[in-house]
Amino acid sequence: MTESTRTAEPPVSPARRARRVPLGGDFGKLWTAAAFSNLADGVGRVAVPLIATTLTRDPLAISAITALAFVPWLVFGLPAGMLVDRFDRRWIMAIANAIRGLAAVGLALLTVTGSLDILWLYAGVLVFGLGETLFDNATNAVVPSIVKRPALDRANGWLQAAQITIDSFISSPIGGVLFAVSLALPLWVGAAGYLIPIALAILLPLSAARPLRDPQTTPTRAEASVAAGDPLAAAEEATKPAASAAPSKVSAREAMSYLWRHRFLRSMVIFTSVVGSAFSFAQAPVFLYFLDVHHIAPAAIGLVTAGIGLGGLGGSLIAPSLVARFGRGRVMLGANVVAALSLAAVGIAPEAITGIVAYGLMAAAVSVWNVPWGALRQMIVPGHLFGRVLGIIRTLTWGMFPFATLLGGWVARADLRLPFLVAAGVTLAATLVAVRLLLDASRHDAPEE
Repeated sequence: MTESTRTAEPPVSPARRARRVPLGGDFGKLWTAAAFSNLADGVGRVAVPLIATTLTRDPLAISAITALAFVPWLVFGLPAGMLVDRFDRRWIMAIANAIRGLAAVGLALLTVTGSLDILWLYAGVLVFGLGETLFDNATNAVVPSIVKRPALDRANGWLQAAQITIDSFISSPIGGVLFAVSLALPLWVGAAGYLIPIALAILLPLSAARPLRDPQTTPTRAEASVAAGDPLAAAEEATKPAASAAPSKVSAREAMSYLWRHRFLRSMVIFTSVVGSAFSFAQAPVFLYFLDVHHIAPAAIGLVTAGIGLGGLGGSLIAPSLVARFGRGRVMLGANVVAALSLAAVGIAPEAITGIVAYGLMAAAVSVWNVPWGALRQMIVPGHLFGRVLGIIRTLTWGMFPFATLLGGWVARADLRLPFLVAAGVTLAATLVAVRLLLDASRHDAPEE
């Protein structure tokens, strides 16, 4: 067949191109490490608030548990990003899980000896949050170094699916049952869950250890000689320690300047801060809402979170396909509208099943948002700045969550349904104001040159 008569191949859709790119074995190690960390997190996320309900029934005091989990992002988010950009990201992940494991052991010992009080729970949650800032920041920063750009949405979808599946369908129900058996048992199980990710993180490849080199960095004279084929220069370069490839100075100023000058990213951070704070405001009384309004037994709270997690899992799995079919901007806009309407439905739910279904739909919408938003950051932010920029973003966004959560707990003292209705109104209003901004997200899907 001649060139002129050869039939042209049909164009390949972005979704098919992304599916053709393998995620690879290194991503499998990262995914497994994140999965076991989520197992431990999920057990603790159910057990600690339930333990708190045995010490107090004050919505404000219990909402402080959730609020304190985000305080480290306010105080330590940026320093954590600087550490991630400066040191070996594999060891940061390992040390973060070691810190969280020791905290779980400490709380378990206090529970067994009868010395536990609400203040110790607050301290433990702060330590868990400190480890989370390091582990999550490093995990997000590693993804672009081991996964190719066309597969970023799929990789983030798999990571979020693991988080939701294990948190909601495995660890949360287990945490509720273990709590019914013994107060300390879920804490022991959570501590054990942090061990395996330590080894898996260390086994990640060297590319995951440090940020990718800035492609626009001017090569040194020795590097230029190596590129030109000088064998002597190549021998000298080979004898240098690997650490010389890492940045000699890591400063927050460069990352702050980058985020401030990037108008779209800066606006997205503001929007995310407002909407995320509304979600935290609504979630403040969630345990007491199902325990006291819908009369769910404490041991069955894990089943409630499993129902909610079903929606979150579905959202994380379909998000990449939705982005490929409808575009990133439309999907992110629609996700926020659905989240607002779902929050309102939770607030007016007449019984437990309706409340769980509505909350599950809200979780699905949040998951659909999280996948393209996470990939969007990885597409936009240069690798050598990613840890610091992500640290700043989460300091500005997650750092507001403790105040929103405490405010939600205070409002819940009047009515446990009210925080959901207020959050629904704030989310819908913010989304309508930001319609053009969200639709503009699709412009950043263009592949790198």
